[in-house]
Amino acid sequence: MEKVKVGIAGLGRLGKVHANNIAYKIPNAELTAACSIMPAELEYAQNELGVKDVYTDFDEMLAKADIDAVAIVTTSGLHCSQIAKALDAGKHVFSEKPLGVNVEECKQAEVAVERHPELSFFLGFMRRFDPSYAYAMEKIKAGLIGEPYMVKATGIDPEALVQGAIRFAPTSGGIFIDMAIHDIDLMRWFLGEDPVEVYASGATFKHPEFKAAGDDETGVAMYKCKSGKIGFVHVGRTAPYGYHVETEIVGTEGTLRISPVPEKNLCMIYDKNGAVKECVSGFPERFAQAYLLEMQEFIDCVQTGRKLEVKVYDGTKSTQIAFATTQSYKEGKPVVIDY
Repeated sequence: MEKVKVGIAGLGRLGKVHANNIAYKIPNAELTAACSIMPAELEYAQNELGVKDVYTDFDEMLAKADIDAVAIVTTSGLHCSQIAKALDAGKHVFSEKPLGVNVEECKQAEVAVERHPELSFFLGFMRRFDPSYAYAMEKIKAGLIGEPYMVKATGIDPEALVQGAIRFAPTSGGIFIDMAIHDIDLMRWFLGEDPVEVYASGATFKHPEFKAAGDDETGVAMYKCKSGKIGFVHVGRTAPYGYHVETEIVGTEGTLRISPVPEKNLCMIYDKNGAVKECVSGFPERFAQAYLLEMQEFIDCVQTGRKLEVKVYDGTKSTQIAFATTQSYKEGKPVVIDY
């Protein structure tokens, strides 16, 4: 079967990860075009990835490039319009999260996907493809922990990157929209149910710049489902030891805990500090395999016509939940989630 020809839009930190996977690590894919408004990123595509066909205009790439599919890794506010344009141009679409920056945009993306059932659309909730999370879901489906009724999720960025978070805070939409989407998606996935109510709060003790931007450096939220199932999400930006992502799924017959220590590898260091496990430095390192596996799944589905598990509606639901969480955080009271 011929390789799937892919054009990528956006070659920032995550865009480079996807581009390298497509160019060098996925045998049935070929990176044939790249688009960016940043000259340095196009130079990277040409010099490091061997892409000769480069563009500064997304519409021009759709019209002229020899591509079957598009990987959209641009700024969040462009995702929905670019998704619709690519689908209408007859291209299969992989889009990084978030689906949109508001619910109205997400609904527009839903309509565009529904307009083209013949094309594959994939939303980058890569944690579902992380081997540890995928293994946990297999165990849940096998009944190992009985009925899952509680998910506790933690996601804290490293203190080493906090200055970037401070600069982004005024336009991020708030800590829950910025940071909790993946944890919300996993909560829905593991519980098999959407929450109907949320109560959220936040705190800042180290970097008052977040407060000045109307945000916080730490946020917590509790979710309640109609059946009584519960979710807890803790997100933050100041882990002093590295990138901390941890998830626990509690069931009637057992518990699954993923990454209770965000360890870099299986090496234990014994030195003047005692017995030490080094931690991962950030999301590109922690989820490197997940990014590769999700893109491989997208390419395979394009080739075979197999339906993708992650739907456009998953992006809308997670966005709706994140906005309700932000509303509760701002109002200081529980909020009923309106779907």
